[in-house]
Parts: sequence; C-alpha cells; structure tokens
Amino acid sequence: MRLGRLNHVGIAVPDMGAAVAFHRDVLGGLVGEPFDLPEQGVRVCFVDLPNTQVELLSPLGEGSPVARFLQRNPAGGQHHLCYEVPEIGAARAWFEAQGKRLLGEPRIGAHGTPIFFLHPADMGGVLTEIMEARHGH
Repeated sequence: MRLGRLNHVGIAVPDMGAAVAFHRDVLGGLVGEPFDLPEQGVRVCFVDLPNTQVELLSPLGEGSPVARFLQRNPAGGQHHLCYEVPEIGAARAWFEAQGKRLLGEPRIGAHGTPIFFLHPADMGGVLTEIMEARHGH
C-alpha cells in the first residue's frame, strides 16, 4: 500500500471565530463556512490552499477529543495529519497487520468519505487520519 496526497492538516483552535478571521485576514486563505460534526464532538472549518487544506477544529463540548487537546495546549496547535488512500478497508488491513492501533472504528468524516485515526504513539508521535479519497482527486 502507498499513501496518497496529504489531504489536510488539522489545527485545534480555542476560538473558531478568531481562527477563521486569522486564516482569512492575516494569511489570506479561502475560508469555508464552519459546520458542526456532533458525532465527532467538533466544529470544523476548512481553509482551501492550492495544494491541500487546513482543517480548523474546535470542541462542541467537554467530552470532545479536541477539548482534551486544548486542555493540554490552551493556545491550540497542530492536531493531526490526514492522508488519502484509495480504499479504506485495504488501508485498515495494512496498518493493523503492522500492529498499528485504530482509535475507534472507521466512520464518515468531514468530507463525507470513510476515515479512521491511528494512535499517535504508533505513528511517530503524530495523530494520523486516513481518509478514502473521493473519486476524481
């Protein structure tokens, strides 16, 4: 198996409004509309770049994994990297065969395609999201 392109870099932010303004006004990014993903406990906003996206993440409640991240990193920061794969089932089998731990079961992510996360302790200290690429990318 071979990873596809870097789909996005996830950034945890304590204040979505401030982060949107920063990425739009200071960095000049093309910022989408924030939306809630209640099943994952996060509010999400994508910033489009020519070669990838930045995914801004803020918690929807205290139980959110992003809330726990922000307790340790109150100013926010890089949360995860997301790589594309052509088929999520084959990717899962590949990583599990190497003894890598999935965090929860595969599910539908913010792009509407199947995803799973891999434990950072198994991935060089980086929380890693694997995402099935949409056709045409």
